[in-house]
Amino acid sequence: MQFIQTILALAVTLGILVTVHEYGHFLVARLCGVRVLRFSVGFGKPFYSWYDRHGTEFALAAIPLGGYVKMLDEREGEVKAEQLEQAFNRKSPGKRIAIASAGPLANFLFAIVAYWVLGMVGFVSVAPIVGQVEPGSPADRMALEQGMEIQAIDGEPVSSWRQVGMSLIQRAGEHDTVQFTLFRNGQTEQREAELGGWLADERDPDPIRQFGIRPWQPPVPAVISETVPGEPAAEAGLEPGDKIIAIDGSDVPQWRDVVDRLQASANESLTLTVRRDGALIDLTVVPRSRENAEGESVGFIGAGVKPVEWPEEYLRTTRFGPIAAVPAALDLFWRDTRMTVIAVKKMVTGLLSVQNLSGPITIARVAEATASSGFEDFIRFLAYLSITLGILNLLPVPVLDGGHILFYGIEAVRGKPLSERVQGFGMRVGIALILALMFVALYNDLMRL
Repeated sequence: MQFIQTILALAVTLGILVTVHEYGHFLVARLCGVRVLRFSVGFGKPFYSWYDRHGTEFALAAIPLGGYVKMLDEREGEVKAEQLEQAFNRKSPGKRIAIASAGPLANFLFAIVAYWVLGMVGFVSVAPIVGQVEPGSPADRMALEQGMEIQAIDGEPVSSWRQVGMSLIQRAGEHDTVQFTLFRNGQTEQREAELGGWLADERDPDPIRQFGIRPWQPPVPAVISETVPGEPAAEAGLEPGDKIIAIDGSDVPQWRDVVDRLQASANESLTLTVRRDGALIDLTVVPRSRENAEGESVGFIGAGVKPVEWPEEYLRTTRFGPIAAVPAALDLFWRDTRMTVIAVKKMVTGLLSVQNLSGPITIARVAEATASSGFEDFIRFLAYLSITLGILNLLPVPVLDGGHILFYGIEAVRGKPLSERVQGFGMRVGIALILALMFVALYNDLMRL
C-alpha cells in the first residue's frame, strides 16, 4: 500500500511541475507565432490524448519522469510552404531564447504563487530555540546554551527551524566562521564558530543536527494513548493510559527516550516496565522492523503517545493579507533560489559531495512523506522542487533549456548559427553529462534504500 502511495505521490508531484514547465514553453511559443504540434506530460506512448482547435495534441504518457512540447521545425521534418512562418527554426534568436526561457521562468512563477498562497492561508512554525548541544560540535564551539533563540545567521533573520537549516546548508564545506544572533533573558548577543569544512563529505546532510543542535521540545511523558491492533504493542498487552517507566531496567523519562530505544532494537526482545492504575507491571515486546522516511530499518511497535501542547511562547504564527503576502513570497523564493544556486556551485567546486544528488526514488519518498504530513509541507516541497527544476534547466548544458539559450545567444551575436557539427558535438557532450548525472543520482537513491 505504501509503495502505491509513493508512486502516486511521485506522479502527482512530477505531473504538476512538468505541466507548469512545459506550459511555459507552450504559451510563449504560441505568443511568438510558433505552431505547437504536441504538448505531452510524461514520456512514451500516450495513453490518453485530445486536440484543441489549433490542431495541437495534448497527451498523457505512461512514464511520469518529464514531458515535452513539440513544435513545428524544418530540422525535424518537411514543413508546408504556407506554414514556414510558424516554424520554430524560422523565428529570430530573441524569440527562440524567450521560448526556451519560458519553462524555467514558469517554474519560478509557480514557486512564488505557491508561497503567496501559503502566506495567505497561514502556517505555524516552532521558534528555533536550542534544546541540547552536542559536545565537540560547531554549536559547542560557539558555546550555545539551552534556551537560546536563534534570531539570525550571518545577519539573515530566521524565525523557524526550516530557515535555520536552509541558512546553515549554504555554509556547507566552508572553513571560515559562521555568526549567530541569539536572544535569551531579554538580551541579544552574537557568537561565532569556525566551520572547518563542516558537512563537506556528508551523503545526506542534516545541518541542524550535524551542527550539534537538538531543538527544544516540550517534555512528552511516555503515556500510551493508543495501540494498533496486530502490532507488537497490542500483542504485548500495552493499553491506553499505560506509562512506560523503564526498558530492560533503564529509566526512560520521556517519550523520545522510548522511541530511540525501540528504533535501535528491531527484532529484539525488550522488557517494558509500565505503571498501570498505580501498579508496576513488566511486559515483553519485540519491535518489528520497518523502513523510516530515510529508508533506514528501525524498530516499531505500533503505539501512539498522549499528545502535549506546545507553549504559545514557543510558536510563531505567520499569516498575511493578499498584498503583504507578495513580498513575503518573494523573500522565500529568493532564499530558496540562493540556497539552490550555492549548493550547485559547491557540488561543482567540490565543497559539497555529489552524494547529495537525488533522483526519482528520493523525490518519490519525500513527496509521499510531505503529502502525508499536510498541506503546508507539500506546498513547500513543490515550490522548492520547482525552483530546483528551473535552475537546473537554466544550466548552460546542451539538451537543457540553458544550452539552447546559449546557442541562440551566440547566434544573435555572430549573426549566424553555429555549424551543425559544433551543435551536434555539444549535444553529444550534453547528453553524456546528463546521463552521468542521472546515473549518480540513481546510484545515490539506491544507496539510501
